[in-house]
Amino acid sequence: MRIVIRLFFKLLRRILMPFMLIYAAVSKPKPIEREQQAQAEVEAQCRQLTLYQYTTCPFCIKVKKEIHRLALPISMANVLRDQNARDELESKGGQVKVPCLKIVENDGSEQWMYESEEIKKYLQQRFAA
Repeated sequence: MRIVIRLFFKLLRRILMPFMLIYAAVSKPKPIEREQQAQAEVEAQCRQLTLYQYTTCPFCIKVKKEIHRLALPISMANVLRDQNARDELESKGGQVKVPCLKIVENDGSEQWMYESEEIKKYLQQRFAA
């Protein structure tokens, strides 16, 4: 039964994929503009962030739209295509669930944030002008 359910959702994802990709491309908001020095500081801070996601996840699309709106160069790790990213998400983050924002603090400690609304709120608080 579990295999049938997985196959159903895999098929559904394949059918909806083109529509999700079109929606993601068409609905991108206009990015904010910062002064060059401020943008350089933001880019330096974004080196400590990684978004674990997959392309057609609607919650990931919501977070990526906010990342685009805030003009954040956050690195992306696709857990469906990159087995190492999936393994790291499972071993260090505790579960294979996307979207997940990995935040590396200045002292080297890591925080794993899983909920899309929580991720958006964190990014807005940290990077909004």
